[in-house]
Amino acid sequence: MNSSAADQLLVEQISQGDDSAWETLIGRYEGRLLAFVESRLRNRSTSEDIVQETFVGFLNSLPNYDRRRPLESYLFSICAYKLTDHLRREGRRPAISLNQSASDGSSSPWQIVSGGVRGASSIARSGERKKLEEDAIVEALRSQVDKWKAKGDWTKLMCIEMLFVLGASNKDTAAQLGITEQQVANYKFDFLARTKSLIGRQNLDEEIFPELAD
Repeated sequence: MNSSAADQLLVEQISQGDDSAWETLIGRYEGRLLAFVESRLRNRSTSEDIVQETFVGFLNSLPNYDRRRPLESYLFSICAYKLTDHLRREGRRPAISLNQSASDGSSSPWQIVSGGVRGASSIARSGERKKLEEDAIVEALRSQVDKWKAKGDWTKLMCIEMLFVLGASNKDTAAQLGITEQQVANYKFDFLARTKSLIGRQNLDEEIFPELAD
């Protein structure tokens, strides 16, 4: 089976809720995406966050994914948008071109971008909007933390605290908690995906979190 056919089979399995297929996808592309982002940011922790956001974006956009499009180019296009949004939030000029094709008419994976994706930075953030965002995020986080406490998921709770409160890397978090880096990555992905889902259920105006409309 060629790589394209293998990727499409993987996508089909993921769409059916196959957890092992999802882990295979992460194992296959996480390293390449991380190398791409880290080469531009020189910050391992932030690069890991952007790659995790990329996988979350892919999962949320899966129902609209055109199976004729190469999976690699699709993942890199999502990653490029996440990276560009981060650079803009940091007040830095993006050093990558998202729309300019190579002189021979071909495009690198991260230059092939879906025109339907909107970045959060495209809308000015007023003080009122910022407050609405903060309230929505707090509510989503509280819901997850309460659920973990009720179920006794202390390892997951400590993992998320280390990643997002202390800013620890996946590697350091895994070593501290005595779990694998893959488990840490899975916890982080689950946390980000559920946070986005919980925020989406709050029926906020789409301009509050335009990325939810991707």
